[in-house]
Amino acid sequence: MMAARLRLALLLSVFLCAARARPSLEPTIRLPSERAAAGEAEGADDAVGTRWAVLIAGSNGYYNYRHQADICHAYQIMKKGGLKDENIIVFMYDDIAHSPENPRPGVIINHPQGGDVYAGVPKDYTGREVNVNNFFAVLLGNKTAVSGGSGKVVDSGPNDHIFVYYSDHGGPGVLGMPTYPYLYGDDLVNVLKKKHAAGTYKSLVFYLEACESGSIFEGLLPNNINVYATTASNADESSWGTYCPGDNPSPPPEYDTCLGDLYSIAWMEDSDFHNLRTESLKQQYNLVKDRTSVHNTYTYGSHVMQYGSLNLNVQHLSSYIGTNPANDGNKFVEGNSLPSSTRAVNQRDADLVYFWQKYRKLAEGSPGKNDARKELLEVMAHRSHVDNSVELIGSLLFGSEDGPRVLKAVRAAGDPLVDDWSCLKSMVRAFEAQCGSLAQYGMKHMRSFANICNAGILPEAVSKVAAQACTSIPSNPWSSIHKGFSA
Repeated sequence: MMAARLRLALLLSVFLCAARARPSLEPTIRLPSERAAAGEAEGADDAVGTRWAVLIAGSNGYYNYRHQADICHAYQIMKKGGLKDENIIVFMYDDIAHSPENPRPGVIINHPQGGDVYAGVPKDYTGREVNVNNFFAVLLGNKTAVSGGSGKVVDSGPNDHIFVYYSDHGGPGVLGMPTYPYLYGDDLVNVLKKKHAAGTYKSLVFYLEACESGSIFEGLLPNNINVYATTASNADESSWGTYCPGDNPSPPPEYDTCLGDLYSIAWMEDSDFHNLRTESLKQQYNLVKDRTSVHNTYTYGSHVMQYGSLNLNVQHLSSYIGTNPANDGNKFVEGNSLPSSTRAVNQRDADLVYFWQKYRKLAEGSPGKNDARKELLEVMAHRSHVDNSVELIGSLLFGSEDGPRVLKAVRAAGDPLVDDWSCLKSMVRAFEAQCGSLAQYGMKHMRSFANICNAGILPEAVSKVAAQACTSIPSNPWSSIHKGFSA
């Protein structure tokens, strides 16, 4: 009997010691309240560091409404998610909300039935302050290199998480800006490498909306610098605008332009709804990939891609963009799907939708009708000029049979667009000096210039044949080079 009591006392003593040590030694045995608190902490992988966000719309003009709408919507997600304004840096030209063409002055919407996403958005860098130099300076935390604007930069430390979201036009190896020059893939990746070498972040996530956006990271972004990127499309296809006139759902009838982009609204509408403490980057990637491909049918849409440190995609979204406490009960479930539009518009043709809608709605014979017709004809003439000029240069360099084949060749997956990025930029300048600006539409031909470089042709040779192909620069505003070269 005494021995039994002694064993019982010994067991009780061991249990009490274990109970006292439980927080550090027994993580698997917890009260429900402790498990909830621990789950909350584990879901916020940012417990030590700070969350930073850089949001950039790389276009201007009311016909590009959707890019600034995307960025404003993203800001609202960050703000509701708990990020502080001092840690959110916004680049947007800011010519949409108060444009005379905006049917709701001072308001921007990103969904046909959506509310205002413009209210409260910080105007950190606007107008001509939205440029490559400022974007890179902000990413690197280099306050002295910033020109104008609020002066805010990503002044991050080694334990911090950074989220970058870029929405704009693009082309193979290039992203648009409302100012020249454009942003090239090699320069962006070199800045990310420099940021990593400085040891000023723990992990960085980059969401990119643009045509051929995969080419910005394909064969360039290392997998060992803790950068995880997803893109709206692969390296050789367009991305898509959505909520456009004629779509279902369609924007309110007073709008002549697309309200959003397919990849962008997919990740944002998912983030609007779910508890991001329980949803991983990988889960969102798969959901966005499914929606952007119209459930893998590709009746329209594009191939959403991922690059870089893929091991990061197991982390929760809340580590980067926070989470709205109102969504705590909306746990992500595999197989979740968001409604898809019945149609979407190729990003490169979204401006045509706007110019056509504007022309169509105006009364015959009115001064506005004639102006709208002129705008539509100018944008179409510019497209035709760029297409024909590049095609003719290819024929002059490689012959009429081989020219199209060389210009349109796509490298194997995993290979970068071009071997010599300096050659590519020189090639663009050589073309624009003789034929006029590529502008946002002409970015589609960047692969042609890259392939000319890859074939060993020098920019000087292209300059000579471009002078033959283009006897003069068209007078329309799209072709003008008075703002400089895009490279």
